[in-house]
Amino acid sequence: MHNVIEKMDWEQLADKALRGERLTMEEGLRVLGGDDEQILPIMQAAYKVRSYYYGNKVKLNMIMNAKSGLCPEDCGYCSQSIVSSAPVPKYSFLDKESLLAGAREAMARQAGTYCIVASGRGPTSRELDQVIEAVTEIRRTMPLKICACLGLLRDEQAERLAAAGVHRYNHNLNTSQANYDSITTTHTYEQRADTVEKAKSSGMSPCSGVIIGMGESAAEIVEMAYALRELDADSIPVNFLIPIPGTPLESSARITPMQALKVLALFRFICPGKEIRVSGGRESSLRHLQPLSLYAANSWFVGDYLTTGGQEVNEDHQMIEDLGFEIEKCAI
Repeated sequence: MHNVIEKMDWEQLADKALRGERLTMEEGLRVLGGDDEQILPIMQAAYKVRSYYYGNKVKLNMIMNAKSGLCPEDCGYCSQSIVSSAPVPKYSFLDKESLLAGAREAMARQAGTYCIVASGRGPTSRELDQVIEAVTEIRRTMPLKICACLGLLRDEQAERLAAAGVHRYNHNLNTSQANYDSITTTHTYEQRADTVEKAKSSGMSPCSGVIIGMGESAAEIVEMAYALRELDADSIPVNFLIPIPGTPLESSARITPMQALKVLALFRFICPGKEIRVSGGRESSLRHLQPLSLYAANSWFVGDYLTTGGQEVNEDHQMIEDLGFEIEKCAI
């Protein structure tokens, strides 16, 4: 009887999400604290919401690390930060031809969105010009959506990117407001939220997400989902911390596959109609349960991340096919 009642509760959460009602903190904590034996009912309820908005379509995204290392910020999770001793490639902004080659690779991987990402506090005028030149050519020659992730933006920078044809701008909140100072001190939570608002005001689609596993409490994870709901982020990348040797968070415990699935279900319930993307740490945190993530999420990154490797692209394609799901083609 206990299991039947629990299963009905998960279905009730799905129905609540579909009505547009926000889960309470207690309900959110119940999802995160659900018994592992209830994972299938939880994911089935999340799938009810996911399938309502996205059916069985899966959006694929690919990252191009356009500028690596050389970052003055002290983000504790990042191998490219000034406080990291991790051995990562260090190079200045890639030229136009390299960015175009990345876009062609995104097409080959069946990714609908090409993400141009650069380390640093924010783009210089020259770097912005380089992005805009490449974006103009990509938009002219390829049916790709383009996401830029270049750090903190000024209003005029956001407007230039939007005018050039950048569809989406990513700037993650990363953690809860209360936990922020323990992760980064060289910029604030409010500055990150402000950049997301600037992207929205310019006409670009706002993309903002989180990194799970940086010492936040379960309640703070729920608060992070609430914050992204309030920001009205169209796309929400959910990363799971990869404890990279040489970074301040190198000794952090990895999120387990069951924990990761519950987090994804929570974000689907609280942000029901949004693109939930399983991002960095997918392979190492979900491991053999990766396919189950798509019962809550509707988007994956394919290929490598910024400084950590990803799964072989053909394996991702095969997982999607084996689920009976379908890769969504880019339609601009």
